[in-house]
Amino acid sequence: MQYTKPLARLIEEFQKLPGIGPRSAQRMAFYLLKMPADEVRQFSNAILEAKEKIKYCRTCFNMSSLDPCEICQDNRRDKTVICIISETKDLIALERTREYKGLYHVLQGLISPLDGIGPEDLRIRELLERVTGHDLAEIILAINPSIEGEATSLYLGKILKPFGVKVSRIAFGLPVGSDLEYADEITLARALEGRREI
Repeated sequence: MQYTKPLARLIEEFQKLPGIGPRSAQRMAFYLLKMPADEVRQFSNAILEAKEKIKYCRTCFNMSSLDPCEICQDNRRDKTVICIISETKDLIALERTREYKGLYHVLQGLISPLDGIGPEDLRIRELLERVTGHDLAEIILAINPSIEGEATSLYLGKILKPFGVKVSRIAFGLPVGSDLEYADEITLARALEGRREI
């Protein structure tokens, strides 16, 4: 079907978003067109404001409108523990648990030679600057157990070892409600490695 040009362009723009296929983009475009004009303005203003005001924290590289970010400024956080993550969305997931009380360092990606991303393309140099001269009790690697995540974790473990700080990695295993028979071998192996006494 031929769409009128403005509608076709809107659908194309929605399709650029991750996880949005042609049908989802079409639904979103039609939904937006049915919204009252003032709500559409609010929506577009929210996008523009976020794009203009949200930057990276100069300390941990979390996305924030403040610099340093809210977490780096929080005096209640444990400044002797840094959790290394690949993206801000991982920080949000960890914060939802309300369990972690330390600081973060966002790498802004993972080492991926196939995609041409090496250690120099990540925020590793800045991490080493943070670790140097600070009295840290622990560095936690909270990186996804993908091939890229494994490569990044191994690299970080190797370069952080000379600092004499404890480097740990979060345990991986089975999600609650899943069945053992459907789990892959790596997930089961990680679940066994991360087991705890009850």
